[in-house]
Amino acid sequence: MTLNNQRNFSAGPGALPDSVLRQVQEAIVALPETGISVLGMSHRSDWFEQQLHDAENNLRSLLDIPKNYQILFLQGGSSLQFSMIPMAFLRGTGKTAEYLETGYWSSKAPKEAVHEGNAHIAWSDKVAGFRSLPDWGQLQLDPKAAYLHYVSNETVEGLEFKSEPKDLSVPIICDMSSNLLARPVDISRFDLIYAHAQKNLGPAGVTLVIVKDEFLACARNDLPSMLNYHTHLSAHSVYNTPCVFSIYVLNLVTQWMLREVGGLISMGELNNKKANLIYQALDQFPEHYQLHAHPPNRSEMNVTFRLKSSLLEADFLKNARSSGFTGLEGHRSLGGIRISLYNAIGLQATQELAQFLISQATP
Repeated sequence: MTLNNQRNFSAGPGALPDSVLRQVQEAIVALPETGISVLGMSHRSDWFEQQLHDAENNLRSLLDIPKNYQILFLQGGSSLQFSMIPMAFLRGTGKTAEYLETGYWSSKAPKEAVHEGNAHIAWSDKVAGFRSLPDWGQLQLDPKAAYLHYVSNETVEGLEFKSEPKDLSVPIICDMSSNLLARPVDISRFDLIYAHAQKNLGPAGVTLVIVKDEFLACARNDLPSMLNYHTHLSAHSVYNTPCVFSIYVLNLVTQWMLREVGGLISMGELNNKKANLIYQALDQFPEHYQLHAHPPNRSEMNVTFRLKSSLLEADFLKNARSSGFTGLEGHRSLGGIRISLYNAIGLQATQELAQFLISQATP
């Protein structure tokens, strides 16, 4: 593994674990069990059927997914889910869908929902620049709403919900694209969870959907086939040609988490250590580093901050690259610096980056 891979703090696509990269390198030439490159394996093969089976079982084990939840491996990223969800669960119901507008990505979802029905912004921090998150108890929701949609971790602004919703009396849908598998989560609190894979799950190309049977039963079944959850469920996620490579790597990542990391409790403890290292380094120099998110809502996955000028930020990024750190540029909509601490980022690399932060702020 090269130095840049060890120190790749990109917000997405994120780094992959060392052992996974080695297996992928071999598989691109020839899978040990088939002698054929993974890039040429048929999605109708027994080998791929086993990959789907193993990936689902690993996810169920890691997340303790109840039996009354289905797992789908789809395409189109979270952006397609922004449309598929209201098509399936809002269109024609005469109900309102509630949305939390907490950052760049969550603000995109209701813009797609308005094509299908009434999308109501139940809470927004847009005026303040997306620096904080609501408490669950302060939300005032329509008790007859089709669902509440929110994003658990805002990658652009560096905001993350620290607790899961409860007692909200409406179906809960959550985009967990950037923090699913980062720590334990109570799946039973949600009716539908989705996450595209280019953060903690693997490379881009596959979108994971976890949906409760009772909620899925409410989904429309008169939609175009590719936009119909029922279609993909009945076809076991192979209605059309799926992204074989991405699902294969997702399977390797889940194996790594089970066998090498030891599960989500261990993963959560490690991610908490990494985040604390970075925030402690930054908080030592409040005059130099200007963090975006309010402290109670800081993300463990994405740390966002500014320096006093764009020139200082340019120098910081130049020095970072010279020191072997990559992927630290902020999102184009916000600018500044962003440190992403996804699962594959190790403790040693995080410690090295923390020392670099201190050195850059020290005369």
